Amino acid sequence: MLHARTTSAGSARAADAALWAALAATTGYGFHDAATASLTTDLLLPLAVLAVAVPWSRHRPAAAVVLVNGLCAVGLADPATPGNTHVLPLAALSFLLGSRVAAARSPLLVLAGCSAVNLATCAVLRAHPVWWFYAMSVLPAALLLPWLIGRHWRGRRQLVREGWRLARSLEDRHHLVAERARLTERAGIAADMHDSLGHALSLVALRAGALELSPDLTDRDRADLAELRGTIADAVEQLRDAVAVLHDPPDGNTGAGLPVNDTVEDLLSRAVASGVPVRWERRGAESPLSPLIARGMYRVVQEALTNAVKHAPGCPISVRITHEPSRTHVSVMNAVPSAGGSARTGARPGRGVGRGLIGLHERVAVLGGSLRTEPDAGRFHVTAVLPHQTTTRPRTPTPEPMTTPGKPTQEPITAPGTPTQEPVTAPGTPSRAQAPASPSEAALTPGPDTASAPFPPESAKRLASVRGEARRRSAVAFVAPVVAAVFFVPSAAYLAWQLTTSVLPPSHFDELSVGRPRAELAPLLPARAYPYPPDHARSAPRPPGTRCEFYRSGRDLLGDVDLYRLCWYGDTLSAKDTLRARRP
Repeated sequence: MLHARTTSAGSARAADAALWAALAATTGYGFHDAATASLTTDLLLPLAVLAVAVPWSRHRPAAAVVLVNGLCAVGLADPATPGNTHVLPLAALSFLLGSRVAAARSPLLVLAGCSAVNLATCAVLRAHPVWWFYAMSVLPAALLLPWLIGRHWRGRRQLVREGWRLARSLEDRHHLVAERARLTERAGIAADMHDSLGHALSLVALRAGALELSPDLTDRDRADLAELRGTIADAVEQLRDAVAVLHDPPDGNTGAGLPVNDTVEDLLSRAVASGVPVRWERRGAESPLSPLIARGMYRVVQEALTNAVKHAPGCPISVRITHEPSRTHVSVMNAVPSAGGSARTGARPGRGVGRGLIGLHERVAVLGGSLRTEPDAGRFHVTAVLPHQTTTRPRTPTPEPMTTPGKPTQEPITAPGTPTQEPVTAPGTPSRAQAPASPSEAALTPGPDTASAPFPPESAKRLASVRGEARRRSAVAFVAPVVAAVFFVPSAAYLAWQLTTSVLPPSHFDELSVGRPRAELAPLLPARAYPYPPDHARSAPRPPGTRCEFYRSGRDLLGDVDLYRLCWYGDTLSAKDTLRARRP
């Protein structure tokens, strides 16, 4: 595990170094291309800021975006042009912000704050309209669009991960269903062996015993028949062991390890000796029971006592066994502890997984009996009816009941004779429809709706939620640029139209002669004057009584070009001069 963490950290550092190198290359290119640039402020300072911002993009991506946006805000103070190469690092870190932060509210506040800082910088510096246009269009686009693309990429990646996880869950569920089918088949084989071979061997043993009493047989014949009857009895015992191996899973607790010669009386005596408050009674004439029926009765009492001790420690337990001519009733009743706490100090009710009762239900169903629970007036009943003759084929095991963690309830059992009845739980426990289930528990509990469904219901809801989130992010990533274009494109187009239609080419400027009327010079003049001259151009000295107009000397939209000033006295050109782009 330590090696894995070291490798992951090393990969992250290598990726950060590669990203810093790429962003540093763009910064170096911008420094090399600039006509006048300072080594400290235009190269070393941005490289140092990127060296801090790139590692921060993993743990503090919002702070990294703020740092690089500060470089762009400093670039707005350049009197030559607002554009610089720091826009590319800003877009890259904004993309990382969207791909690494799931929430949307905090990143949006950060992006809005960065835009506000850029506009405030323009206001403080009294920037030209081109600077304002750059701060209102290029920088917000570099902040917002990469962030939306990063969020979309994160959503697609999350959807792929969720799909693979659900595929693994589905594969595990298929394995569990196959294992359940295998165990069900084992139970069916065990029941077939019991119903066919067991019954046939019992008839053969009975027939051999009857022949042994015949007065026509010699002593040797009787000895042979006695040996034959003993062999059949051994075969029945071996069949019983084989049935137990086939019927019970190796790791289950559905009867494995039960004492062969132990009786219900011995079980109850040990419980009383252990301090369990058990009171029991037997009614009716006890008739000889087959070993399977006796062990089934023993198993019912044992499991009911186990549940009562586990979920209602210290509460009195009442056991009643009623024998009838053709069946035996076993009833175990215990009080349910109050909601305020357990009956015994320090008791901590556990949550049973239900395997014991599920195995018990299957065992009773194989014997042709019924098993049910019945909470009533602060008590909990476990009732089993066992026939003296086993004629019923085994039923499919009931899906494992689920209880809410932390509830001191006993494990519910569904009566096999009432297939439509819902599992009954102790008072205060949510029903199965209300109890929350984890994806693994839902996958282990096939129902009429999940038998043909490709995923468990909870997993399907989670997958639908991830898909919906991915669709919403895709829609936002598509709609946001359109909305931004609706606001920025018209203003950008209008500004570009104003800048390009107020350009006076240098050749035309040279042809303008002072003293000529405006009508003669109109073919050389552009359609309109430049409406946004800087303050130092407006305040430059002019001839008295004249009216001055400004024209741009080039078509560069982001760069600051020289201005031509034409001063008119009435309709006659009285002066012309060139004003440098930068303040003297």
